[in-house]
Amino acid sequence: MIQRLRTSAIRRFLDSQTSAGLVLMAAAVIALVLANSPVASDYEAALHHHLGPLSLGHWINDGLMAIFFLLVGLEIKREVLDGQLSTWPRRILPGLAALGGMVVPALIYLAFNHGGTASGWAIPAATDIAFALAVIRLVGNRVPASLRIFLAALAIIDDLGAVAIIAAFYSTALSAIDLGGAAAMLVVLIAFNRMGVKRLSPYLLVGAVLWVFMVRSGIHATIAGVLLAFTIPMTRTPARPDCDDDTRDSPLHRLEHALHKPVGFLVVPIFGLANAGVPVLGLPAAAWGAPVTLGVGAGLLLGKVLGVFGMTMLAVRLKLADAPAHASTAQMLGTACLCGIGFTMSIFITLLAFPGDPLLQAEAKLGVVAGSLLSGLIGFAILRRASPQRA
Repeated sequence: MIQRLRTSAIRRFLDSQTSAGLVLMAAAVIALVLANSPVASDYEAALHHHLGPLSLGHWINDGLMAIFFLLVGLEIKREVLDGQLSTWPRRILPGLAALGGMVVPALIYLAFNHGGTASGWAIPAATDIAFALAVIRLVGNRVPASLRIFLAALAIIDDLGAVAIIAAFYSTALSAIDLGGAAAMLVVLIAFNRMGVKRLSPYLLVGAVLWVFMVRSGIHATIAGVLLAFTIPMTRTPARPDCDDDTRDSPLHRLEHALHKPVGFLVVPIFGLANAGVPVLGLPAAAWGAPVTLGVGAGLLLGKVLGVFGMTMLAVRLKLADAPAHASTAQMLGTACLCGIGFTMSIFITLLAFPGDPLLQAEAKLGVVAGSLLSGLIGFAILRRASPQRA
């Protein structure tokens, strides 16, 4: 009897995650250099230059990032239906860890911030899956595969939480007419799914119209990508001895695999290039110790470790879930540190939390960069020195 082999999209994604993460790091460094160079004003002017109805910055943050969220939605659906989150026992440990990793950083941020700056509470609650998985891959075979899968599943749930937060807490004045149009497009997409439409072009065309309505509705446009993803059908075909991929005829997998490299090597780095530029040299000295900076930085550096590691150990101690196979406590700690890398999603939420306030955005980005950098370095150092659990 031939054993059925399934290579999930999230595992295949791990293969190119290191190089994609390095491209993102390079884009972030270039953005920082540009924002603190003599061409800083040109850099800002380019982002505010209008191309049609939107500025270049808006096309990137509302348009390109909708593609990023489309991929996130596809991965969430894939893992929930037929992957590492397909059963409740598999969901419990990363789910509890993700919950702790969102709640504790938010509480730490709020401890530093009150009043008008409290709206940034969700900034340190997100994990950057690209950076985190890139770092854990750099450690090599010292980290058991079960721990990499745990981190990937945790990050997927974390992304789902971030999507819910954006939809629930960072929407502006709503337009009933445009919401009605978006709802109508969603009904059409669901009808396509129910009728068994497998061609991707009808979904993408209606999804583009859905995005336009979402841009105008007051709900952030990137949610259109997630809604579209959830309507893309996922079908399964019997595995064949000569093919270890049972998803060749699945619309979801075709789209997911087509988006991986463009998102990893173009969309996310462009977002980093457009938004990671913090004018450090132009900031007042007080910005380094500002409540927003400290709240975001401490939320990522301390909150993620306390939330993720604490909830993981508690769940294992209470026998609510089993620890990842062959992973030592030190390796779990190092992985929890990597969850403090919140670059892409944290900066994205920063733009929503402090719209039109460059100083608060700069302070939050400063906290994101500092907290993410320290979390990554500490997590990498711990994982390099930690030994796996003996069998």
